Amino acid sequence: MNIGLNAVETMALALVLLMVGIQLRRRVEWLERMCVPTPVVGGIGFAVLVWLLRSMDVLTLDLDTSVQDPMMIAFFATVGLGGSLSVLARGGRSLVIFLLTCWALVLVQNGIGIGVASMIGLDPLIGLMAGGPSLEGGFGGAAAFGPEAEALGADGALTAAMTAATYGVITGSLLGAPLARWLIERFKLRIEAEEVGGLADLHEEHLSEDDQTLTPHRVLKAMAVVVPVMVIGLACRELMKENLGIVLPSYVGAMFVAIVLRNLNDHLRLVEVSERAINLIGEVSLAIFLTMAMMNLKIWQLQGMGLGLALILMIQTLVIMAIAALVVFRSLGSNYDAAVLSAGFIGFGLGATPNAFANMGAVCDHYKVVSSKAYIIVPLCGAVLIDMVSVPAITWCLNVFA
Repeated sequence: MNIGLNAVETMALALVLLMVGIQLRRRVEWLERMCVPTPVVGGIGFAVLVWLLRSMDVLTLDLDTSVQDPMMIAFFATVGLGGSLSVLARGGRSLVIFLLTCWALVLVQNGIGIGVASMIGLDPLIGLMAGGPSLEGGFGGAAAFGPEAEALGADGALTAAMTAATYGVITGSLLGAPLARWLIERFKLRIEAEEVGGLADLHEEHLSEDDQTLTPHRVLKAMAVVVPVMVIGLACRELMKENLGIVLPSYVGAMFVAIVLRNLNDHLRLVEVSERAINLIGEVSLAIFLTMAMMNLKIWQLQGMGLGLALILMIQTLVIMAIAALVVFRSLGSNYDAAVLSAGFIGFGLGATPNAFANMGAVCDHYKVVSSKAYIIVPLCGAVLIDMVSVPAITWCLNVFA
């Protein structure tokens, strides 16, 4: 039997699964203890059920996830609206170290993929697809570079890329927060976050002075900022593609436009927006987007990935865990902020930036302390600056090893 759900029905299912995930985290002690993100609990559980029913030839399910991309773009627009340059500049040394580590990671992932594939007799481009394009690049990178590799003669590159991205999203979501919790417990860290220039003061200075409570008016006013930013961002992305030949992920344009608007607003006071309303829209968008992404995972793709691809991905997982624990955590101060940043590093290093946010959110929710530094550094590096090295590096590898 085949069942197809339209966009509204798929959204309803995602919301139900999100509520199921919340209840399961409250009732299942180990889920809370391991800091497993709520969207992952409900979403992956449903994806596993669909896989089992499909394997038994009982049911196949087609989901209309057209709402997923707008939710993702809305989330990154809210991230950009929080990107005051006066705050970003305070990332300082930690921002530089984290960014350099991210740049190094994509080179390491490409090297592992190509090197291991060459040693075991796989096409190097298939190995590359199990590296930076699909791990740090996520599904977007897999979809973008997979066809390019196939066009260069690597048969099955797109399937390998999507399989690797599926594996990365699952493992990145499951391993990031537990590693952070292990670091915190292992080194008995003080549960306190570093003040980054006084974010509360910035809220009072640049945004609404009366922002203590949320009202429908404030939420609607925030939406009247977020949605036009999304539209303008998508238009800018299309203009860059048509006129300059530069293809950016759909969310990058909205994030850049939002950053520009935020910093103009800081100086010109063009509009007064509730920071809490912006954060609410971002949290809701992220929860829905990530749940939809998880519940639509095609887990059966992992069955056919082959021992060679499985070996590459296992090595990639061990390497990024080691880098997070031994490099990111230690170089950033071996404190609570560093542990949260390590969770975020694994999230987008194996999956995507929303996974990084889910990992960090799970840790911060568990310990009831928000790491402002992590929430400033990760989106800037993971969503924007990483592409300055990753895209040229992947393109170079495609041409050299074709």
